[in-house]
Amino acid sequence: MIALKVRKVGNSLGIVLPKESLQRMNIGEGEILYLTETFDNGYRVTAYNENFSKQIATAEEIMREDRDILNELAKR
Repeated sequence: MIALKVRKVGNSLGIVLPKESLQRMNIGEGEILYLTETFDNGYRVTAYNENFSKQIATAEEIMREDRDILNELAKR
């Protein structure tokens, strides 16, 4: 477990994530993190966006199904 201290940042409050945590999550300055409430009244911070992942999965399915059409369009 890593303890994080809440600090004043301008008119807001924020936390600083350790470098090792940022590297493990593969995120850098300016990227978006998602705060998700968990079933046990806690929170989870992640760089993973479930909606985006679903959209990508749908796009990949369409690309597999319509590969021939997409190849023809790419030639134009």
